[in-house]
Amino acid sequence: MGPMSHILPPGLLGLAGQVTGVGTRLRSSGTLGIGNDKGKGLGAAVREVGLISSFYPPTSAPEHFRDGGKDSEEHRNRADGKLKPSSPANLVPAEQLLMDPDSLHLGSENLRGWLVRLLSTNQEWLRAKVKFFLPDVDLASSSEALDPEQRVILQLGELYTQGMATWQSFIHCMCMELEVPLDLEVPLLSTWGQDDELPRLLETGEKNQPGSQLHHGLKRPYQSCESSPHWKHSRKQRLELAESYLQLLRTSALKHYGDGLPGSGKIYVPPVLQWSRATVPLHAPKGAIMGDPKTEDGSDVSIQDLFNFKTPKSSRVTVLLGKAGMGKTTLARQLCHKWADGHLDHFRALFLFEFRQLNLIPHFLTLPQLLFDLYVRPESGPDAVFHFLEENASQVLLIFDGLDEALQPCSSQETVEPNGSGPAFTLFSSLCRGTLLPGCWVMATSRPGKLPACLPTEAAMVHMWGFDLLRVKQYMNHYFSDQPSQEVALTELLANGRLRSMCMVPALCQVACLCLHHLHSTSLRGQSVAFAPTVTQLYVQMLLTLSPLPAVSLVGLGKVALSGLETGKVIFYDRDIPPPMMVFGATHSLLTSFSIHTSPGHQETGYAFAHLSLQEFFAALYLMTSPTVDKGTLARHVVLNSRWVLRTKVRLGLAEYLSTFLAGLASHTCRPFLSQVAQQDETWVGTRQAAVVQLLRKFAIRKLTGPKVVELCHCVAETQEPELASLTAQSLPYQLLFHNFPLTYTDLAALVSVLEHRATPIHLEFEGCPLEPHSPEALAGCGQVETLSFKSRKCRDTFAEALSRSLPTMGNLKKLGLAGSKITARGISHLVQAVPLCPQLEQISLQDNQLKDQEVLSIVELLPSLPQLQKLDLSHSNFSMSTLFCLVKVAVTCPTVRTLRVTETDLVFFLSRSTETAADRQRLQRCQLRVHHVEVLVGLLQEGPWLEEVDLSGNQLEDEGCRLMVEAASHLHITGKLDLSDNELSVDGVSYVLRAVSTCRSLVGLHISLLQKTVVLTFAQEAEEQEGTQESFSGNALREEGAVLLAQLLPGLGPLQSLNLSENGVPLDTVFHLTQCLSTLQWVCHLEVSFESQHILLRGDKRGSLKKCQLGPPSLTLLFTALEEWQGPLGVELSCKALSDQSLETLLHCLPRLPQLRLLQLSQTGLSLKSPFLLANVVSQCPRVRKVDLRSLHDATLHFRSSEEQEGVCCGFTGCSLSQEHVEPLCRALSKCDDLRQLDLTDNQLGDDGLRCLLGHLSQMPISELLDLSHNSISQEGVLHLLGTLPSCLRAQEASVNLGSTQIFWVRFSKQEAEMTLRLSECSFRPEHISRLASSLSQALQLTELTLTRCCLDLEQLTILLSLLRRPSGFLGLRVEEPWVGGAGVPALLEVCAQASGSVTVISISETQQQLCVQLRFPRQEENPEAVALRSAHCDLVTHHSLLVRQLMETCAQLQQLSLSQVNLCDASDATSLLLQSLLLSLCELKTFRSQGSETQDSGFTCCPFIPTRLTSSCVSTQGLTHLASGLGHCHHLEELDFSNNQFGEQAAEVLMGALKGKCRLKTLRLSHLPLGGSTPAMLTRGLSHMSLLQHLCLSHIQIGDAGAQHLAAILPGLPRLRKIDLSANGISLAGGLQLAESLTLCGDLEEIRLGCNALGDPTTLTLAQGLPQHLRVLHLQSSRLGPEGALSLGRALDGCPHMEDISLAENKLANGVPRFCKGLPLLRRLDLGSCEIDNQTAKELAASFMLCPALEEILLSWNLLGDEAAAELAQVLPRMGRLRRVDLEKNRITAAGAWLLAKGLAQGSGVHVIRLWNNLVPPAMAQHLQSQEPRLDFTFFDNRTQAT
Repeated sequence: MGPMSHILPPGLLGLAGQVTGVGTRLRSSGTLGIGNDKGKGLGAAVREVGLISSFYPPTSAPEHFRDGGKDSEEHRNRADGKLKPSSPANLVPAEQLLMDPDSLHLGSENLRGWLVRLLSTNQEWLRAKVKFFLPDVDLASSSEALDPEQRVILQLGELYTQGMATWQSFIHCMCMELEVPLDLEVPLLSTWGQDDELPRLLETGEKNQPGSQLHHGLKRPYQSCESSPHWKHSRKQRLELAESYLQLLRTSALKHYGDGLPGSGKIYVPPVLQWSRATVPLHAPKGAIMGDPKTEDGSDVSIQDLFNFKTPKSSRVTVLLGKAGMGKTTLARQLCHKWADGHLDHFRALFLFEFRQLNLIPHFLTLPQLLFDLYVRPESGPDAVFHFLEENASQVLLIFDGLDEALQPCSSQETVEPNGSGPAFTLFSSLCRGTLLPGCWVMATSRPGKLPACLPTEAAMVHMWGFDLLRVKQYMNHYFSDQPSQEVALTELLANGRLRSMCMVPALCQVACLCLHHLHSTSLRGQSVAFAPTVTQLYVQMLLTLSPLPAVSLVGLGKVALSGLETGKVIFYDRDIPPPMMVFGATHSLLTSFSIHTSPGHQETGYAFAHLSLQEFFAALYLMTSPTVDKGTLARHVVLNSRWVLRTKVRLGLAEYLSTFLAGLASHTCRPFLSQVAQQDETWVGTRQAAVVQLLRKFAIRKLTGPKVVELCHCVAETQEPELASLTAQSLPYQLLFHNFPLTYTDLAALVSVLEHRATPIHLEFEGCPLEPHSPEALAGCGQVETLSFKSRKCRDTFAEALSRSLPTMGNLKKLGLAGSKITARGISHLVQAVPLCPQLEQISLQDNQLKDQEVLSIVELLPSLPQLQKLDLSHSNFSMSTLFCLVKVAVTCPTVRTLRVTETDLVFFLSRSTETAADRQRLQRCQLRVHHVEVLVGLLQEGPWLEEVDLSGNQLEDEGCRLMVEAASHLHITGKLDLSDNELSVDGVSYVLRAVSTCRSLVGLHISLLQKTVVLTFAQEAEEQEGTQESFSGNALREEGAVLLAQLLPGLGPLQSLNLSENGVPLDTVFHLTQCLSTLQWVCHLEVSFESQHILLRGDKRGSLKKCQLGPPSLTLLFTALEEWQGPLGVELSCKALSDQSLETLLHCLPRLPQLRLLQLSQTGLSLKSPFLLANVVSQCPRVRKVDLRSLHDATLHFRSSEEQEGVCCGFTGCSLSQEHVEPLCRALSKCDDLRQLDLTDNQLGDDGLRCLLGHLSQMPISELLDLSHNSISQEGVLHLLGTLPSCLRAQEASVNLGSTQIFWVRFSKQEAEMTLRLSECSFRPEHISRLASSLSQALQLTELTLTRCCLDLEQLTILLSLLRRPSGFLGLRVEEPWVGGAGVPALLEVCAQASGSVTVISISETQQQLCVQLRFPRQEENPEAVALRSAHCDLVTHHSLLVRQLMETCAQLQQLSLSQVNLCDASDATSLLLQSLLLSLCELKTFRSQGSETQDSGFTCCPFIPTRLTSSCVSTQGLTHLASGLGHCHHLEELDFSNNQFGEQAAEVLMGALKGKCRLKTLRLSHLPLGGSTPAMLTRGLSHMSLLQHLCLSHIQIGDAGAQHLAAILPGLPRLRKIDLSANGISLAGGLQLAESLTLCGDLEEIRLGCNALGDPTTLTLAQGLPQHLRVLHLQSSRLGPEGALSLGRALDGCPHMEDISLAENKLANGVPRFCKGLPLLRRLDLGSCEIDNQTAKELAASFMLCPALEEILLSWNLLGDEAAAELAQVLPRMGRLRRVDLEKNRITAAGAWLLAKGLAQGSGVHVIRLWNNLVPPAMAQHLQSQEPRLDFTFFDNRTQAT
């Protein structure tokens, strides 16, 4: 046998010839083979199925009638035709029949009794037949008094007396229409089955009458389409026909599948099988059988367990899923062999089909045609055989191999009727759905991917995983028969990891054994052999056994293989394969041949490669060796297939491993072999190999999904290129996720082989992935894995055992997760033995495994042996109360346990390192603790040194249990909180608690609320630390008397911090009485009252609040009189349904009497339209007012300044329905203010007239900062009026107008005259507006920048506007954003610029952004003729753009910036690039050239004399780039060059690097996002070394790696003027980072350092922190693998930096290592700490650091672990951060309570524009309510405020 004979497909059979002799008699002495079968009779079968077998003459009577008696002799006579049963002598009167039933001649008493009992249960049918055969006989009167059996005997007698013809007709109808048992039917038909009367009757009826006119009650016999009408078979005959066919099936299976084993070695080792989805409950005795209640997904299964024969009919479909080479086809044939050999005795018939051959059948088939014409045909009686298969469908198995290769119709859910026809796949669909052969078993094999919809949802899925190590050894022991060979093979297996990985795939295991055998047989004794280390080389080694190597034949076969893959063909015919190739392939078993029956009588010979992977290998070989294959074709086949994509495809592609084989052939080891096959030198071969490796390099630096990462790792491992492996490993993200696709041992082995080249740790997460049970063994020794997480219900004990063997070898593993895996005690026992060998572990998660008591305790016992462990998660375990107490004991006695949290679902230990000390927190929430558990619990808690928190909420302690816990609290050394909430405490229980509290010296807080089920006690660590107690009695029933009494007792309660009297029914008068009483208490600084929510709170934060109260002038006077006595700063919040103008005047009149007042709020209070003027007047009446804010006439806030705060007033009247008539009185009131900083009139009804009036009064109220008139229904006329006013508004600095949906209209002022920027959007200017617009712009000399966005300016109107602009001097920048700009083309836009009246100094074009920017300088400077001639000498004016070039030379003589972003320069003949070349050659003053992406463009113009030029993300050919480089070569004064985000090839990149030569004056160089490969990085480094004036260097996202970083580090000290450097996302690890950090510390003038998205680690940060440049402003180190140590050192180094403005440390695991500032950063504007694992513990220190950064405008804390405690800290600092504008708290753990605190913080005068709270723990309804109350809280997914801005 040849090397690939292990996978020989049999083809579709059909070997039995068609038998036409349907009249063959069966032997009467044969047995039926089914025993005493009580099955259905033939008649019933006809009625149900609708057809019967062809009719044959019956045979002689059965043996048990041949007893020699009278009856027997008579029967024999009748059978021989000697006795005419219709003769009168044989007639018996009915009376005699009744008296002597034996006269019926039924042969025996038993037979008579059976017949009578049968007809007794079918009397209606018998009565109808008697009426049919005896229409004139009335038996009703004579049979009324008889019992049912006597009545039947009487009716039978009457039928028998009518003659033998009538009697025989009756007997035949009974057998056809009733369910007659076999033992009764056979003798009946044998006795009376010889008469031909009934057939003649039927034939006559058919000839003379239509079918519908046959006698009623007489059934027409079925006529087969394949035979002439005959009488029907007897049951015995049909069964004998079926038995004969079944024997034929077995013989055929044994003939074609032998013993079911591949190759000559006859070796079969069953693969690893695992259930993927349990479907229905089964009752097999073993626990590993599908659907067993104790069997879960992921259970192992053996071959004999694949079928459970008690499964309901609807769920008898099994799908075997396995990757190529796992042995699916071999298993299917092994099942055939086992069945034919009698092992699968349940199945009486088994059929095996292959979809790759069924695809070749062009016509429709019926099920009998599929079974008989295309498989094995019965020798006779096909209808009878098929009828037998239908009756015994539950004993029929149909196997369909290669479901993934099936050609499916448009609707895969289409089915056929029982007698219908359809495509082969439709028949398969009908079998699965039970519409054909209901009850049969169906098995299909498929590669993983999307399965067709025809499979029922309850179908069982079985994963085939190939071999584990035990099976590999077993296979080798069988393969190598002699002991020495076995030992050598096993030694090689254990020593060679790559061999072990390959042998896990059964198909490769046999090839490996073949190669091992060949190598050892050809090597000398004792000589070591070199085994192929890759799959590709294994195939190569197999071919090298052919001597001499047939190069031509190999290439020829490769061509056939590639053609088949490209056309989806795996079966070939004679015409497809040249004869020499066919002979070669057949000789060496590379090709297999088989017969193909596509229709009856039509047979062809088909050929296929021995395995699909072999076809892919030959296709790859052809691509690498054929001279007709170019690089483009080669590149088209090097792709990475995503298995996620496969899940969306109904039919998978054939080229699954083609890229892997191409990568393997690109290995240097294969070069001699390829050279020999290609008959070329090795240089020619090396070029192809380099092309494949280069393509893989491009894949390596891309961001790939999990499946593509695995495919890439396979390819990289096959190449054996260390450099490629290193690049791939370093490019992988730190968090590598694999979700929902199957992974094998070989997949993980390939991943590990790549990770071995990685210098930094990695996080591996497998979620929902079906994993091969022994696959974790592939991770052994992988030291790069820092976090390993598995979340899959398919990972069970076998998986845990394999993982346990690998864990001790993974020395850097810190986090281990095995969640949702349903591991039992067996798997836990292995893990418990392995985990102590991993002392470096920091987190272990075994949640959702339903662990029992013993497993939980065995794991917890490991805590002392894991000194670094910080978290152990055993949530969703099943444990008892005794185990809970054991856990508590461990928590209080183990010194490293910090917190134990137990709830209904959670069981989590939080630990500190052995070198740290921390207080314990015990949280036993909702654990069903009762009173009798308290004593035990207290005893356990007392064993610990001290406790920070004890949380027993949600239990059932009741009054007595709560009392015992409170009394014991003073002995438990609690330093934090004791929570007894929701423990069924009653009113009487409150008194118990209060009496117990009196003995607690360290108590600092008590909160009891029966309504809210809250009981919380708070303690201080030491009694001396107690500053005051917080008493809360809210939610009780004190009412007026109790509140007054409590107020009298307050002085004796000591120094309280707060007192809560909410929800106690206290009236308003009592509140005022409390106010007067409390004014004498020093600690009471806050009074908050709400009568709607019955909320009364006193605390020490200097604030008073009255909500939902009826506030008239007398009440307000009384209130403020009482407040005059309060000491210190004061805040007052009032809320009522409506406040009259008189009450508001009274309130405002009282304000000067309260010098301690800092804040006055009128929340949710209705005010009149007069209120804006009253509030505007208060600015002059009370000079301490610094801000007035009125919103929608319902919410008003007044902020008062302290003596040390700066002057200036901000007024806001938004949504107050102000119109034109209100503008003048409002301006008159505000004009009394000496320093009006801001005026906000948004969302009113001013209109154009109101705007005109307001602009006219601007001189009376000189606003110094901002005027906002957004949402005031202003039109184009208002905009033009604003432009006309600009010449007189010399302090206007910036204005923005949008007349679209956003309705923006604001003007920003400065205190002195300044240059102005104007943005106009969606203004829809008409042609008549252009001249007015140009006139206003010409007169507004302070206007330097104008942006027109979607203002309906077309090309012609823009040209007119540019030509009409006239100014005496200065610059004007114009930016136009219109849709037509994107399609106008560069020449047309340059022509517009050429018409400008001023000198053009800037041109910027972005087709994608549809943007044109032009800067003009007035007046235009005319050049002398000599200068024009000199510049013209460099230009090629002999082009069709020559006129345009001349115009541009005049208009753009002073052009200093040319920016072409995302433009298309690939036009015909590169005309545009030639135009630009000519233009560049004439630009002697050009300072900067840029080619970058849109994200790096400047946002505006500047009037400096040196402005850059760009060409960004554009489409340009290599020739076009050559033209541009040539033009740039004459720009000797170039100071800035930007080629970012352009996808150039390597040749174009070299041209680009050539343009750098001689550019010694460059100050800025940007080359980000460029694919620099080959020699270009070295050219870049050499060029940089000469740029001594360089100030800004941007090389982000070009993957320079550690080598490039080291080269840069060597030259950076030679760039003394460097200010900014960006090396983000360059694949730099610790090796390059350290040298780079050392070099950066030597660049003392650096202002910006951006090193994010590199795996730098803490050592790099420590080095950088030791010498931070003193002028540093920006530091970006996001996603740099920083830890707490590095962050803290960086914080210490940054603390006090006077120039720092922007810090980003996002996406680093900082946790408690967040930078802390003591000195502060005075200029810091932005701080990004997103996704840093920051929790509440650091919130207080973080908020304190924020206060030391007064210039902060943006704080990013998204994707952290911040909760309500952090929200409370932030809410306190928000009002004190005057410049803060944006806070991002997305994806944290803030609840509605925390969000409410933030809203209160905003209401206290914060200038924050938005706080992002998306995806926190706030219900949608509550989020909507909070956002309606405070619009600055944003819970939406998109940051709408940022987009609007």
